[in-house]
Amino acid sequence: LKMSWFWFYLPLRLLMAACLCHCIKDPTTSSQQSFKTDLFNFYHSLILADGKETTVHLLKDIPRRYYFVLEEGRALAPFTITVTPCDVPIEWSILVHKASASFLGKAARGDHDTQEVSKSQKASSMVSTIFNYKGNSVETYMGMSSHSALYMLEFLSTERDTHITVYLTTDTTSGHLYPELPMDPRIDVIGIGHTTVTLTWKHSPSVLQHRENIQYCLLVNEKHNYKSLCAAETAIRSSGMKLPPTLALSLSPYLLEPQQVMILSNSELSIINRVSSGEVRQICMGTKNTYTVPNLSPSTQYYFDVFVVNLLTNASAAYTGTFARTLEEPEPKVMELKDGKVIQVVLDGKKQKFYSLQYQARHKKIQFTFQLCRGQVRVHITKNGKTVASENVSGLRYFSLKGKLLDTYLVQLRSTEETNSSVKVQVSPHFHKPLFPLLPESLKIKSFSKLRTCNSVTIAWLGTQEESKYCVYKKKIEEDQVWMELRSADRCSGPESRHKSEKVLCKYFYDINLQRAVTTETIKGLDAGTLYLFDVYLFGPSGIPVRYHSKVVKTRKRC
Repeated sequence: LKMSWFWFYLPLRLLMAACLCHCIKDPTTSSQQSFKTDLFNFYHSLILADGKETTVHLLKDIPRRYYFVLEEGRALAPFTITVTPCDVPIEWSILVHKASASFLGKAARGDHDTQEVSKSQKASSMVSTIFNYKGNSVETYMGMSSHSALYMLEFLSTERDTHITVYLTTDTTSGHLYPELPMDPRIDVIGIGHTTVTLTWKHSPSVLQHRENIQYCLLVNEKHNYKSLCAAETAIRSSGMKLPPTLALSLSPYLLEPQQVMILSNSELSIINRVSSGEVRQICMGTKNTYTVPNLSPSTQYYFDVFVVNLLTNASAAYTGTFARTLEEPEPKVMELKDGKVIQVVLDGKKQKFYSLQYQARHKKIQFTFQLCRGQVRVHITKNGKTVASENVSGLRYFSLKGKLLDTYLVQLRSTEETNSSVKVQVSPHFHKPLFPLLPESLKIKSFSKLRTCNSVTIAWLGTQEESKYCVYKKKIEEDQVWMELRSADRCSGPESRHKSEKVLCKYFYDINLQRAVTTETIKGLDAGTLYLFDVYLFGPSGIPVRYHSKVVKTRKRC
């Protein structure tokens, strides 16, 4: 079936003829207003293309009309119309103007008399609605026409401005623009774990016929199901980000926005969109019809939508979406703390999970000690279910608590960084015999720029009122190693982890007057223009070391 320029002007000529006749018969202000309205409505109407998907933008409460013509010349001409709402529910209808082909031709050419004008008025009133729909689902109308007719599609959005796609075809012999869905388009949930959900669905007939041009794409989110890929993309864009076209989900290496992450593994393409309402994942897995979604959060409800996508036309069809709730995370194992025993805990920064320690008091007064070894750690302490302390710890931190015999304390530790953190923990009732040494006011090492030479540097650090042992170590490093050395330093490790050649000296000192509890040391035999990393270790009565913050100093290049 073909549409020509002859039929293109037909709606305009009919409309003008009807409007002019109406105005002559009743030349009132209301009829003039009606004429203006008809003209306004016409300029918001277009001829709908045959065999092509058309995007239609709708303004709130303003109807949009499209026309198409089915010519005579063959009995029972079939046609189909598919409308896909891309956001809010819309209203749409199909109206048909029935008239004979000979009259339509004359009306378009303008060679008609007064009697024929009267007939045209009657013909223009022969309008019937053959279909109407309200909602946001993808809807297809299949019709059959046995005579020439002018069809009008009217679309209306009453909620807000939106857009839709419309596909008209009168050629039922060629392939379908949209991939076909199976008779049962449901998605089945066949497995649920703490962080995974396994889905399966029946194959699309299009996959079986055109495997190389068709693939499945899965969309996962925490908000709701989407009835079309168009609606899903609109929702993601409305969250304030730009989304690559549907084809980018399948094959194309599009540049992504900062809020997007693309993952390609095992012939699967995943795009993770981080939006205000959570994370939206899109996974394209070729023609596999079973998939296990990984890396989900425990005890969370997720919505799953599968779309079968035609890679040649970029058109898609949606399976009936489903949802599932992941299992609750099992209670973490709780380790028992024993009096005076030191344990070191490594915390996974990526999972951001709490590590739990439990202690039952055998004394009314107890003291928790935390020595941060690496990273940043959050400490949360409860006594019989009530919070008694909660803060981020750095260096060495003591918590002295009072309670009753057999009180139950729960210590929860969590890394506050994405990298792993580690911390040493001890609980003890013996305040007078601390396991860790008495610490100075600051654990910083100071260097004196004016005292630097080509082969020596002078450093200083604070001591305490308690006589303790201090050991100094040095290490040559390169410029590009400074950040990594300072970042990865394990502040809990002692000199046993250092090479013997790095040891400079060990000394004892203290001062009753804290204002004078400071010592300096000049380290000689260094290379000119070289970076050195200096460490000081403090040993208390128990022999457990505390490491000062590392200091990087460069010797002078020329003297």
